[in-house]
Amino acid sequence: MNAPEIDFSRVETTLRAAGEAAARLTLPLFRTPLSVDNKLAGGFDPVTEADKGAETAIRAVIAEAFPDHAIIGEEWGTTGASRYSWIIDPVDGTRAFISGAPVWGTLIGFAVDGVAVAGLMSQPFIGEEFLAVPGRSSYRRGDIHIANRTSGQTELGACRVFTTTPNLFKGDHWNKWLAIETATRLQRFGMDCYGYALLAAGQADLVIEPSLNTYDIAALVPIIREAGGAIACWDGSEPSGGGNVVAAATPDLLAQALDLINAA
Repeated sequence: MNAPEIDFSRVETTLRAAGEAAARLTLPLFRTPLSVDNKLAGGFDPVTEADKGAETAIRAVIAEAFPDHAIIGEEWGTTGASRYSWIIDPVDGTRAFISGAPVWGTLIGFAVDGVAVAGLMSQPFIGEEFLAVPGRSSYRRGDIHIANRTSGQTELGACRVFTTTPNLFKGDHWNKWLAIETATRLQRFGMDCYGYALLAAGQADLVIEPSLNTYDIAALVPIIREAGGAIACWDGSEPSGGGNVVAAATPDLLAQALDLINAA
């Protein structure tokens, strides 16, 4: 991928500034009584003023820094057309947000020709930042600033696995979840984007989820890859655009997981 005209130091500055702008909207509303709207007829897909306000703030920061780039957001759709796009989920894990659990995060990805190459996952209540640009995946919390590095795990049987809920797999994908659950040591649920960030930090070995949108995953793709991990759709294709996704601590572990998923 050739993008010599992009100054990734500016991309990094913009990611961080946009995350800070979002936090000024989300933090005052976290663990407070909120009006919750439902975007899904026949189910529950919550949205709050935190989601909408944070995305508006993020868009303003990006538009000022890179006015010619496209922006894709969960709440306000797509604006602009460019080979460069910013992909926003202002509150990934709204269910966690309205439940007071600090495993939600603000996701902002930067993609070139549809492949995410830089991204931010910000958890402002804990004060954690996971950020990647080409060549580097980093973690910040207060005075701590270290490189992200995956666990290096290569054995399925020793894996710690995250997914938001096994209920997502019910129906056509249920056997795939059962295969992963049976083959691995430990499974934890309800982590949303935080699970992927913990994989990049070496605290988990696999994350598997079906039916993701681009704004659910794009920001996390470079954070995992630049930390030494691997991530793909279940058919082995590029996951930046969303789909059925599995992330792993190593390319070898990803290959094993894909074999298991596709055999189930």
